[in-house]
Amino acid sequence: MAGRIIVVVEDEDAIRRGVIDALAYAGYDAVEAADGEAGLTAARGRDVDLVLLDLALPKMDGFDVLAALRKTHPTLPVIVLTARGSEDDRVRGLKLGADDYVVKPFSAREMLARVEAVLRRCPDRPHPIQSIASNGHTIDLARSEVRFADGTVAVLSEMETEILRYLATHADHVISRDELLARVWGIDDQHLETRAVDMHITRLRNKLAPADADDKVEWIKTVRGKGYMLGGGVAVTEREVGSEQSQ
Repeated sequence: MAGRIIVVVEDEDAIRRGVIDALAYAGYDAVEAADGEAGLTAARGRDVDLVLLDLALPKMDGFDVLAALRKTHPTLPVIVLTARGSEDDRVRGLKLGADDYVVKPFSAREMLARVEAVLRRCPDRPHPIQSIASNGHTIDLARSEVRFADGTVAVLSEMETEILRYLATHADHVISRDELLARVWGIDDQHLETRAVDMHITRLRNKLAPADADDKVEWIKTVRGKGYMLGGGVAVTEREVGSEQSQ
């Protein structure tokens, strides 16, 4: 993880300093901002890999920062740091495009685990699944976008793409929340909350609903008491051998 640049947007000096120190100890390069406006500017900087974003900020609220950032950087990973522990605030943050959240007070261990999970990707690992499709709608996993039959396009976050990729790779199996947390988030800790999985699935379903509400596709099926799986009638297309070299 050495050399990864993380922007920390937090107005409380003690918390910001603690997060910066923990990131530095773990080998990350941290850029700090004490208000929303400065945080948005820093997050839009070159080569930023992830943003740790507080919600209660001066000058510009964290929700507004997230909404503005998603307009220009739709796939940049964002983890919300918040003392707002209510489910409504967490859901709102996730709907606006946050990849994960950590509720204050949090330990450095938990914060670093979530950072590492969001950033954990293997660029040399070939992804066999190229796309999934149904009823004229196509999800291009390589480009992280959904192309609806009416020509409109929706952009997926990295986390949303990885959830769909994992479900498509195991299309005939029910995937539990714990497995998604371990395999997609990269977190294997029973003490960490799995509610974020359900919130991401809900947000993903909303994003995958086409503009024409009469043509709904069950991309992700809930199996009560067990977890999630790819919906019936969804076709999975695998990448042809050698196609990475030809792109």
